[in-house]
Amino acid sequence: MPQNIAPDTPFLTVPDLVERFGLAPGKIHRLIEDHHLAAVRVDGVLRVPAEFVQDDHPLPPLRGTILVLLDAGFSIDETVAWLLAHNDELGERPIDSLRAGRKSAVRRATQALAF
Repeated sequence: MPQNIAPDTPFLTVPDLVERFGLAPGKIHRLIEDHHLAAVRVDGVLRVPAEFVQDDHPLPPLRGTILVLLDAGFSIDETVAWLLAHNDELGERPIDSLRAGRKSAVRRATQALAF
């Protein structure tokens, strides 16, 4: 498991997402490649944090946040860890802010990382 990710974090595998989204495995991989979802390898298996999914699709504001973090020089593992870790500026985990509709606050927090 990547550093700084809680061991009790619930993850979904590609087969889990195929079943949940009703899409082919290739389409799931495309969502990951296009940064609509972020995945990390845990014990050699590609896994997406369950909180990155809302109902039967990727959490809508996730892609923009992932792209900002990647542009700031974060790796995918660091991006996932940042989203799942408590953030003092937000007063909660960035993923919780995104899920609650506070995308602008998260984007402000990410922009400070680029400088």
